[in-house]
Amino acid sequence: MVIEFCAEVWFWKGPAPWYFVSVPDEPSAEIRDVAAAVTYGWGMVPVKVRIGKTEWTTTLCPKDGCYVLPLKAAVRAAEGIEVGDTVKALLDIVGVPQSFR
Repeated sequence: MVIEFCAEVWFWKGPAPWYFVSVPDEPSAEIRDVAAAVTYGWGMVPVKVRIGKTEWTTTLCPKDGCYVLPLKAAVRAAEGIEVGDTVKALLDIVGVPQSFR
């Protein structure tokens, strides 16, 4: 299952600071529809991601009824991504059963 969206990069200063992109409501609803079939705990959803020319695997984290996509430093550096930038992300949810496709 592939989902594409554009959203702004934000920074979380918590005890473990990190950069994220919030998945908008509509794509988050699509992800929720398959989450129970692919999650491996705490609602985390495994994905393959592409932003620009950079591809990697990670997990989406549930937050406030939607999901957030973590952006590691190597991805931000490779794509020149800063806080406040709008990025176009292509998500491929890993392990989606054929019945959901």
